[in-house]
Amino acid sequence: SDHMENIYGYLMKYTNLVTGWQYRFFVLNNDAGLLEYFVNEQSRHLKPRGTLQLAGAVISPSDEDSHTFTVNAASGEQYKLRATDAKERQHWVSRLQICTQHHTEAIGKNNPPLKSRSFSLASQGSANSPGVQRRPSQNAVSFFNVGHHRLPTGKRVPIMQPDHLVDVREMMSQAEGQQRDLIRSIECLPVSGHLTSLDQDLLMLKATSMATMNCLNDCFHILQLQHASQQKGSLPAGTTISWLEPKISLSNHFKNGAAQNFPAEINKPASVREEQSTAEPCQLTREPEEINPEDELEDISDDKEDDLGAVEEQRSVILHLLSQLKLGMDLTRVVLPTFILEKRSLLEMYADFMSHPDLFIAITNGTTPEERMIRFVEYYLTSFHEGRKGAIAKKPYNPIIGETFHCSWRMPKSDVTTDAGGNLSAHSSSEQVTLSKDLENQTEVDYYTVKFVAEQVSHHPPVSGFYAECVERKMCVNAHVWTKSKFLGMSIGVTMVGEGLLSLLEHGEEYTFSLPCAYARSILTVPWVELGGKVNINCAKTGYSASINFHTKPFYGGKLHRVTGEVKQNTTNTVVCRVQGEWNSVLEFTYSNGETKCVDLTKLSVTRKRVRPLEKQGPFESRRLWQHVTESLRDGDIDKATEHKRALEERQRNEERHRAETETPWCTKYFLKEGDGWVYHKPLWKTVFARTQQTDTN
Repeated sequence: SDHMENIYGYLMKYTNLVTGWQYRFFVLNNDAGLLEYFVNEQSRHLKPRGTLQLAGAVISPSDEDSHTFTVNAASGEQYKLRATDAKERQHWVSRLQICTQHHTEAIGKNNPPLKSRSFSLASQGSANSPGVQRRPSQNAVSFFNVGHHRLPTGKRVPIMQPDHLVDVREMMSQAEGQQRDLIRSIECLPVSGHLTSLDQDLLMLKATSMATMNCLNDCFHILQLQHASQQKGSLPAGTTISWLEPKISLSNHFKNGAAQNFPAEINKPASVREEQSTAEPCQLTREPEEINPEDELEDISDDKEDDLGAVEEQRSVILHLLSQLKLGMDLTRVVLPTFILEKRSLLEMYADFMSHPDLFIAITNGTTPEERMIRFVEYYLTSFHEGRKGAIAKKPYNPIIGETFHCSWRMPKSDVTTDAGGNLSAHSSSEQVTLSKDLENQTEVDYYTVKFVAEQVSHHPPVSGFYAECVERKMCVNAHVWTKSKFLGMSIGVTMVGEGLLSLLEHGEEYTFSLPCAYARSILTVPWVELGGKVNINCAKTGYSASINFHTKPFYGGKLHRVTGEVKQNTTNTVVCRVQGEWNSVLEFTYSNGETKCVDLTKLSVTRKRVRPLEKQGPFESRRLWQHVTESLRDGDIDKATEHKRALEERQRNEERHRAETETPWCTKYFLKEGDGWVYHKPLWKTVFARTQQTDTN
C-alpha cells in the first residue's frame, strides 16, 4: 500500500514509423487503475490523449536497451515507452506492476472464473445435408458452435490454490479430448465441395487450437514448477522453465502437407526404384577416393531461387504443417513439403561460401599478423552473400548420411591480392567468367587450385564436415557444423553449432571461427532470410581476435541484414579495424590509420566452381544422389520431386534400421571423429609435417 501512490512524469512514447518517438506526460492513477498520458504537463487538466486499463495488463521491460519497456493492456492495445535511464524505468515498471496486480486481483475476486468450455461440431450428416452445405457468406468459424457454461447462481469458486492443480489437469484433459475431436471432425470432411478439410479458415482454426492447447500445457508445466518451489522453498538445482517437447507425433508421409499414397512398385518410375534398391553402405566402398582435378569441369548450372509463386500457391499446405508444430519445436525430424526446397544440397551450399577463392588465398599473403586477421575477416564477411541463392528463403536438401560433395576452384595467380589493402573487386562478374575460360589454356604454374570436400558424417544429430585446401599456399580450413532448426511461430530459426579452423602453415597460425544463426521470416507470405547472432574469430598465437555481430531487424524501424564488427589486439586491447554495413550489400571497413574501404558485394567477382560430370560421380555424391529431385523441381513437377525425395528418405531409414538390427556402426569416408569435432582424414598440416620429417631424416 505504501507503493500505491500516484506517480507522473515525462516518458518517450513510440507512435508509429513516421512520427517515431515523442515526449508525453504520463500519469499513473492508482485508484482507477489507469495509465493516462497528455501532450504536456500544462494540458493535464484537459481530457487525456490516451488511457489504458491496467487490470489484466502485462508490464515488460524490453531487451532492446535498459531504458525501454512496454505496457500491454488486456484489450490488446500496447504502449511502447522509454525512460531517461535504467533507474527511472525500474521505478515506472515496479509501480505499474503493483497497480496492475492490485486491480487484476480485485476483478478476480468479484468475477469468479468460468467453470468450463465446450466445443461441439455441428452435425455433418451426409454430403448433401444442410449441415455440410455452406452458404457463400458463411465462414468456417461459424460452422462451429462455441458455448460457455455459466456457474449456478449463488455458487462461488474459491481462488485456486496449488492443491487444485489436479482439478486443472483434469479440465485440461477434457479440453484436449475436445480439441482432438475438433481436429478429427475437420480431417473427416470431404476433400471437395463447399466445405473441405483443406479450407483455409479450417486450417487456421486447426493451427490456432493446436497452439492454444500447447500454450496451456506449457503454462501448466510452469505452475507445477512454481508449486514445487513453494513446497521446497526453491526450484530444484538445474531446473529450467522452458518449452515442453511436443506430445503430437508428426506424420513422416507428407506430400505437400497431405498424406501420401504412392502407386504400386510396378508403377513407380525407374529412377525411384533405383533410389530405393541401392545397395547397403556396407557393400559400397568407404575408402577415401582421390578426385582428379582434371576430371572436373567449370559448373554451368545457374539455379536461381526467384520463383515466389509456388510459396503463395501452397499457403494451405503451410497452414496444415503449422497446425502440427509448436513453438520451440526441433524440426530435425520433421519432413517439410518439397516446394520449399532449393535445388542443391546443404553440402553444396557450404561449398558456395567459398566462391571468392582469391580473397581466401590472399589471407596468407598478409605481411603482418594484423593484416592477416583483417583479411580473414574481409573474406569471412563476403562469403555469405553468394552462399544464399536469391532473396527467397528456401531450404537446401537435408544431406543423406554418407553423402559427399567435391569441387575445386582455379584462380589465376595474378588475380590474388599481394599488396596490403588490395582491391577486393578487381574484376567484374563478366570479366571473371572470361578469366576462368582462359585458364584452360594456361599451364599449371599460372594458377592456384583450391580443393573442397564435404561429407554428412551423422544423421541424428545432423552433422556435416567440410574441408578446403590450397596446397601451393600451404593453407587449409576444416569445419564441422550441426544444424539445429526450431519453429518460432511465423519464422524458423537455424542454429549452426560447430567450429571452423583456418590453418596458415607458412606462418604457423590457426584461426578458430563460428557461424551465425539463420532465420526464415514471414513463412506464411513471402519468406526471406536474415542472419543473426554474434560470432568470434580468434588466433591464439598472434593475440588478435575479431567480434562480429549480425543484427536481426528490430520490430520497429531499423535496417535489414546489418552487420558490425571490430578487430582488436587482445594484449593491448587496441581496435585495429571496424566494419559496418549489410552482409548482402555494401560493407565499409575502417582501419586504424583512418583509411576506409567500401566493398559492394553485388559487384564482387564470383569464381565458378569446377565439378565432375554426373556420369563420373559416385552414387552418394550430392548432385548424382539428388539429380531426379533437382530435375523435377526445375520442371516445376512438385509431386514427382516429392516422390523422388521420399524414396531417398525411405532408403535412409531402412539402412539406419538395418544397421541398428545388425549393430553395425556407420563408417565415415573422409572425416574422423576427434573429441567433439570432425577432422578431415588427410589435412594439409599432417602431410606438410610428414614431408618435413622425411626431409629432416634424409
